[in-house]
Amino acid sequence: MTDETLLSVRDLQTQFFTEEGVVRAVDGISFDVYEREIVGLVGESGAGKSVAAASLLQLVENPGKIVNGTIEYKGETLLDVHQEDGEPVTSDDSLSTEAMRKRIRGREIAIIFQDPMESLNPVFTIGGQLREVIEINRGLSAAEANAEAVDILREVGIPEPEERFEDYPHQFSGGMRQRVLIAMALACEPSLIIADEPTTALDVTVEGQILELVEDLQERYDTSFVWVTHDMGVVAEICDRVNVMYLGEIVEQSTVDDLFYDTKHPYTQALLESIPRPDVTVDELNPITGVMPEAIDPPSGCRFHTRCPEAREACREV
Repeated sequence: MTDETLLSVRDLQTQFFTEEGVVRAVDGISFDVYEREIVGLVGESGAGKSVAAASLLQLVENPGKIVNGTIEYKGETLLDVHQEDGEPVTSDDSLSTEAMRKRIRGREIAIIFQDPMESLNPVFTIGGQLREVIEINRGLSAAEANAEAVDILREVGIPEPEERFEDYPHQFSGGMRQRVLIAMALACEPSLIIADEPTTALDVTVEGQILELVEDLQERYDTSFVWVTHDMGVVAEICDRVNVMYLGEIVEQSTVDDLFYDTKHPYTQALLESIPRPDVTVDELNPITGVMPEAIDPPSGCRFHTRCPEAREACREV
């Protein structure tokens, strides 16, 4: 890890405009990613992690829209949106949709999605899908792309990649499909990979293998990661720094060591107390009481105060 900033996000706000009201899914988050580090986005389901990840590549689907904030990558402005008379206005400094597609997505910033079976096309071979990514983004011939695809499959631990190249997704196990998605993300040697809960659907043993693979590849390729997860065990395993999200906001930012041993926010503490830890002996786990409020009408002050055992009057206001 170095102090060179690779990605800088400031006051990012993403909202969904529904019949019930405006859902403030991501509500003013700011964070940085440095070169050669893994940064975690952690929190419960509904915290806004996946929407934040999609927003980084401007992949938010209707009725969602980024309404405020700036995203800079390697010093270049990818997106600059600000409010004028209550309406979001995109600055001329922002990259166009076409430039994002041709220059940034895949080539500079790649993404690994949560469900490999939904992300891989079931009617095309594994090799064909990987070859297409390489051909489009690196301008290689079909033969060169084939050879490169086989090499990348070997890199991510697919056995006998020359033979498996012509297999279809349903012929691969869940762990192997996830390795293929990692191969696709690495195919253009991007500087940053966004991993949106890529190990959620895997059993613990396979998850451990994938995390070991990611750490090895990160060191080999000098790649940075934004790792989206609800699993504090994964955070402890691979992250350098962590952003804890709750109801669209980042409530705590710290190094991974401070997160576990010098916790500041009651929500982070509640997350840690609700899962087993090998280094701490407790009589029973303490689940977080209640449910996360709706993002259409979030609580005032600290948004966790409605579920927090330590809440005071000030928490409702500030």
